[in-house]
Amino acid sequence: MKIRHIVTLIAGASLAALLTGAAAQAQSAGTVTPAFNHAISNIPGKSIVAVIVDYPPGGTTPAHRHAKSAFITGYVLSGAIRSQVDDGPVQVFKAGENFTEKPGAHHRVSDNASTTEPAKLLAIFVVDSSEKELTTLDGK
Repeated sequence: MKIRHIVTLIAGASLAALLTGAAAQAQSAGTVTPAFNHAISNIPGKSIVAVIVDYPPGGTTPAHRHAKSAFITGYVLSGAIRSQVDDGPVQVFKAGENFTEKPGAHHRVSDNASTTEPAKLLAIFVVDSSEKELTTLDGK
């Protein structure tokens, strides 16, 4: 059985975060909670979608890619997030800091930089409204 971590737009109107229980246990993954999903009225065919990722202490998200149309800004709400996008350096971003991902980028590292404190990330996507799968794990 393939284990997939997918953030899905349902009927172009609502956002659901699906994370297989086995994947969460195996990867110490955070939880993904939809925050908002709005069509951008002055840019036909584009939407702005946001999710909140809560990482437990030592939590990690497996390497993944986002939708090919998705420009993403990650904003650290609390704690510290370790991140590597494409072949860039592994960096740690603390609460109040942000990073961006270009469309089609490979998010190689995304985890809580602390093994004792939780961390929280707001991920904001500007994406084609027609995109159905916003996040896909490598090899899935």
